Amino acid sequence: MKSNIAPAIRLTLVCAVFFSGIYTMVFLGIAKLAPNKGRGEVISSNGKTYYANIGQKFTEDRYFWSRPSAVGYNAAGAGGSNKGPSNADYLKDVAARIDTFLVHNPGVDKSSIPSDLVTASGSGLDPDISVQAARIQIKRIAAIRKLNEANLDEIITANTKKPLIGLFGTERINVLQLNIALDKLSNH
Repeated sequence: MKSNIAPAIRLTLVCAVFFSGIYTMVFLGIAKLAPNKGRGEVISSNGKTYYANIGQKFTEDRYFWSRPSAVGYNAAGAGGSNKGPSNADYLKDVAARIDTFLVHNPGVDKSSIPSDLVTASGSGLDPDISVQAARIQIKRIAAIRKLNEANLDEIITANTKKPLIGLFGTERINVLQLNIALDKLSNH
């Protein structure tokens, strides 16, 4: 028993130094080489500054809606609801989001609503929605802003991010960037 204590203490000290110091400094150095020195992607529009990598709340009918957040879009408290798909409260929240979406988007069939418009992400701060989630909102926005639906489809296509090296992930759209492009389109 005594022969195991000394190696265990040494291993604990080595791991503490490595993971608390060396490992942290390596990744901090890598982050400092990234754009904006690892502080995230900052976007300025209309005199306001936003972080494009953190979900923003868009619920006005004249904008593309963002993905719901389980944490109220508070970056300090990132996290999901931790409620499973059979939880009664979770199902009630999703049903309420579906009903709200249908009220604001008449003519949309309930079964065609993409799940990312009615379910929160694991972090609660996902800044992206699917291309389908953006396209299903075109009619509402075109009617309110009196824009051509084809023009809205063009800005969706222009703001679509492809999967990493064509393999990892799905096509997605940053809602903040899409809505900034939408405002620029409306102002012309």
